Amino acid sequence: MGTQFWFEMMGYAGSILVAISLMMKSLWRLRIINLIGASFFTVYGLLIGAAPVAGLNTLIVGIDIYYLWQMTTQKDYFQLLEVSHDSRYLKNFAEFYRKEIAEFFPSYLFKPKEDQLVVFVLRNMVPAGVLIVRPRGEEADIFLDFVIPGYRDFRAGKFLFDESADFFHRRGIRRFVSDAGNARHESYLKRMGFRLNGTHYTRDVLPQVLQDKKL
Repeated sequence: MGTQFWFEMMGYAGSILVAISLMMKSLWRLRIINLIGASFFTVYGLLIGAAPVAGLNTLIVGIDIYYLWQMTTQKDYFQLLEVSHDSRYLKNFAEFYRKEIAEFFPSYLFKPKEDQLVVFVLRNMVPAGVLIVRPRGEEADIFLDFVIPGYRDFRAGKFLFDESADFFHRRGIRRFVSDAGNARHESYLKRMGFRLNGTHYTRDVLPQVLQDKKL
């Protein structure tokens, strides 16, 4: 295999990565994968002496880096909003995201009851996610913990579980219990500090006095 072959492989790799990036629902992943793909194209353009290819993709790399920096330094305002189990907005929200909810929670049926706690996570006043739990003593069974596309950078989850302990403490909740859901949700649970305990994941609600916080 000659040098030209490896040059072509680098170009193909860049093309594939850019294509994959466009399929990402998470803006963070889109930028990261697009950055890697554009970097491949930049090197490819330099190796084959194609200045326009190298120049254009260098610009794309710069744009991706700029937006990634903006995303990591942006100050977002988070707040919890408790709603009734029979909230019309909750019903419309669940219906709109029904297919995605089923993807993450295949066994979940949307039947909120009066004994369940329903909380929306607002991000800059946009309902970025929803949590539905059923308190039983000091534990709360998580029925639904869903974040909408475009906001799945874990910041909503970190606010919910790391920064909102006081909100749940006032309601007598000291521990969350959750099913694994699908593989992606199981990975999310681990990242949020849940530990496998028998057949379920659990996480203690650590004492903090914070409901709203700018992250």
